Amino acid sequence: MATIHFTEQTAATPEQFVASLTDFGPGRQELFKNSADDYLKVHSSGVDHADVTEGAGGIWERLSYDWSDPRRVTMKTTDSNIWGGNSGHTYTFTTLPNGKTQLDVVVVREGKNLKGKLTGALLGSVGKGVLEKALKQTIKAVEERNQLVRS
Repeated sequence: MATIHFTEQTAATPEQFVASLTDFGPGRQELFKNSADDYLKVHSSGVDHADVTEGAGGIWERLSYDWSDPRRVTMKTTDSNIWGGNSGHTYTFTTLPNGKTQLDVVVVREGKNLKGKLTGALLGSVGKGVLEKALKQTIKAVEERNQLVRS
């Protein structure tokens, strides 16, 4: 099992970032490269939760989203072609004195089959840089969507 932790800062407010994380409409892949539009399916949604299947490149997962806490979004994997167990994502937002938002992201990957175990092992080592780059691209896209300038 791989547990990967990232800490970044963004000019986006927690509300702006949560709004982007929970926008399951067309074009989601512009914000999240691992959420291709042709994989996206919203099974159900409410004011502070959603049941969504998403993925890209032959890997998909069904996630139970919960954003009932305005400073935290959890995404628990409920089904996947490679992930199982405790897999999922947690985004935690802290407003900093300088007006920026600290973003803490924890990704847990527990493979449920050989492909998942191998992919999880790669993500936990050399793949961390790929995920970090994707997160930075997401932050940039969220800021651009909200017409914010990075400093």
